[in-house]
Amino acid sequence: MSEPVDQDATPEAIGRFRRWAAVAVALAVLGYVAYAVWKGWSETSAQLVGFSWPLYVPVLALTAVNYGLRYFKWAYFLRVLGIRVPHRTNGWIFASGLAMVISPAKAGEVVKPWMVRQTAGAPYTRTIPALIAERGTDGLAVVILAAFSVSTYYAEATSLIFGTLAAILAVVGAIAVRPVAVALIGLVGRIPPLAGLSHRLLDTYEATRACLSPIPFLVTMTASLVAWGAECVGYWLVFRGLGVDAPLDACTFLYAFATVFGAPSPGGMGIADAALAEGAVAVLDGVDAPTALAASLLIRVATLWFGVALGAVALLRTETVIDEARAARS
Repeated sequence: MSEPVDQDATPEAIGRFRRWAAVAVALAVLGYVAYAVWKGWSETSAQLVGFSWPLYVPVLALTAVNYGLRYFKWAYFLRVLGIRVPHRTNGWIFASGLAMVISPAKAGEVVKPWMVRQTAGAPYTRTIPALIAERGTDGLAVVILAAFSVSTYYAEATSLIFGTLAAILAVVGAIAVRPVAVALIGLVGRIPPLAGLSHRLLDTYEATRACLSPIPFLVTMTASLVAWGAECVGYWLVFRGLGVDAPLDACTFLYAFATVFGAPSPGGMGIADAALAEGAVAVLDGVDAPTALAASLLIRVATLWFGVALGAVALLRTETVIDEARAARS
């Protein structure tokens, strides 16, 4: 089912994001510089200079594996919902969302449903659930990876990690119980100011439930675990490049926990970076503050900022992608 699309090529949200991105990059650079000065500027610089840069190629390749599997999930959820978008178009749509992770509250990621509506005419009641399911399975996978070794490396956070895991699974379970959800939506429909929303809420719920039904959930969770596990391996390779023989399970825990811990911040900026830098010193034997900071900087550039750069290129092509898709449909 389709609906009329907006003819304005670029929503104001994208324009605001382009301005916000410049501010975010500046703040991130200043934050790293200030932190490096505090922890030891010359020592951190020496670690970066001494890094085995050929190893950065597989680190970036592992990030590409993460992006590729996450694109597979996004495209798979759209297919589950009966939304057909050519890969040539959908690839640009997905890439645009990579930049939006640094938008406040990650709200800018709705650019993906917006672009699907513009290019394929799909309603938000079906595309927003695809985004929720995609990002939700990412979040669950990261929490699971952190849970594997949390009791070994940071026992104090065991309740946080397993509490978060239980909360996510509870939400997934609640979505699966259709009679309860439909009854609650029906109650919303009885509230006069919200009566007109009940049918949209029901459509959105049904689409979300379809995305999280057993087979799609199993397929996409497997992809999510492999995708985020790849970036954890990339973090391990960064330490190898710095001359540190860190255990893979420790690196997996550190990267996954920092990602969970940094979730409240756009792209984890500041919070995840600090968690990686401070956590490595606490968990890894023989790792000092400058080495941990260098590792944090290297993995964040390879994951977060690499994606933001790709997304920025995709955002510059927003108008072209929409125009080409509309021309192909006409």
